[in-house]
Amino acid sequence: MVKKTACGALQIWGEMPPLIRVSVVFLGLILLISLGADLLAPYDYRSQDLLNRLAPPAFLGGDWAHPLGTDQLGRDLLSRLIYATRFSILVAFLGTCIGAVLGTGLGFLAARTRGLGEETIMMFVDFQASLPFMLLALAVLAFMGDSFILFILLMGVYGWEVFARLSRGMVLSAVSDEYALAVRMLGGSSWRVYAMHVLPNIFAGLMVQFTLNFPQTILLETSLSFLGLGIKPPLTSLGQMLGAGRSHILYAWWISVFPGLVIFLTTLSFSIFGDWVRDRLDPTLRGERGAVNR
Repeated sequence: MVKKTACGALQIWGEMPPLIRVSVVFLGLILLISLGADLLAPYDYRSQDLLNRLAPPAFLGGDWAHPLGTDQLGRDLLSRLIYATRFSILVAFLGTCIGAVLGTGLGFLAARTRGLGEETIMMFVDFQASLPFMLLALAVLAFMGDSFILFILLMGVYGWEVFARLSRGMVLSAVSDEYALAVRMLGGSSWRVYAMHVLPNIFAGLMVQFTLNFPQTILLETSLSFLGLGIKPPLTSLGQMLGAGRSHILYAWWISVFPGLVIFLTTLSFSIFGDWVRDRLDPTLRGERGAVNR
């Protein structure tokens, strides 16, 4: 079994275009950094050394004790970047998971109830889609404080309507397929049809949407943290580092450029990987590519 799994993974890797391989390797590196931040960071990301503030990176003549230099409080930039990546990825991942579960559940409920229940849920979906979420987030965080849990929940509210609309459409299509009708004819309950048969069959489409929503959630988190309304000290995040270095950009550009580069490469890699996953799992797109190749 393990051998077959390894062979399948190698086959998928061999089918990946070079750009997708680079994206996967970079995302794997980001994941390892996020999981092993405690082992990889050379210093405590909160430790200050005011006598060594704004030290340049080693490749610009700085000390190799701080390879990426230090910030305005003398904190090691590499250590802060490692932990900032962990916190930003954690918030974006948990937020996207919450949005996926909430949206998928409401989409299933809308497809199951139909009638007034479906119309009510879809009304909230349309309302959420038409609402500028950044303004909503700014208002909530300004009036309700800077709780870390509240911030994660707010990230979870972002994008749930996409999952709700997608899951509702796929469920309505799946329940009319032959396999669902066969389960009903054999006496299967509605719960069994939806949980044991419909959900596994639409799971691939939901995972594709997850890979597309995740980089958007990262950008939302970094934007709010950049404005000072997201993750607050003593914690750190990529957006917070970007915002803290903007006043020093002319003479200590490394404080902002390095976290900005991580944000750019992470969202770009995830978007490229998400597009590849969508193309691979969508049978319609596979059919179009096959017709073109023929």
